[in-house]
Amino acid sequence: MASLPQPIADLIAALGKLPGVGPRSAERLALHLVQSEASTVKQLAESLINAREKVRLCSICGALTEQDPCAICDDPRRDGAIVCVVERPVDIFSIEKSGSYRGKYHVLGGKISPLNGVEPEDLRIAELESRLGPEKVSEIILALSTDVEGDATGFYLSKRLSAKQVKVTRIAYGIPAGSGLEFTDEITLSRAFEGRHELI
Repeated sequence: MASLPQPIADLIAALGKLPGVGPRSAERLALHLVQSEASTVKQLAESLINAREKVRLCSICGALTEQDPCAICDDPRRDGAIVCVVERPVDIFSIEKSGSYRGKYHVLGGKISPLNGVEPEDLRIAELESRLGPEKVSEIILALSTDVEGDATGFYLSKRLSAKQVKVTRIAYGIPAGSGLEFTDEITLSRAFEGRHELI
């Protein structure tokens, strides 16, 4: 059986390092790219380099941005008294798509996970605390993962921030819209009951 040319094997290996791209997907992508028009591949390469060089983290909230501060931090129409804390910059895009939040954000850069060597000082918690006074923050909304590390991080933050005269809340987790109870796991159901509210 003929082996792949080395440049294709190298491309497959590089693509395979991307999140969510398995060996078969990496191979399909690589073979597609080497058979595409040279101009298409060149445009893709230029877009990758351009995005990597121009996009950086906002110095205030940690969001992905081309300008500093980012458009959300710089928007006077956003409510600076409310700060939503997320783990990663991409989490901001998910919340913004809902169109239901008009406050500001703070990216932790991960979650506390001693098994993976991530301690509180490895996260952007001190930067969050430094924003509380100057920005007159009255509420911190935790929008973290629902796993053990996310829960531990939320508990740690609520204890640490309780001394700062700021209200700490956590978004309610419940049943996805359009889904039935038979498809919902026990933890999600439990959180749905905890996050229940009165019908008006």
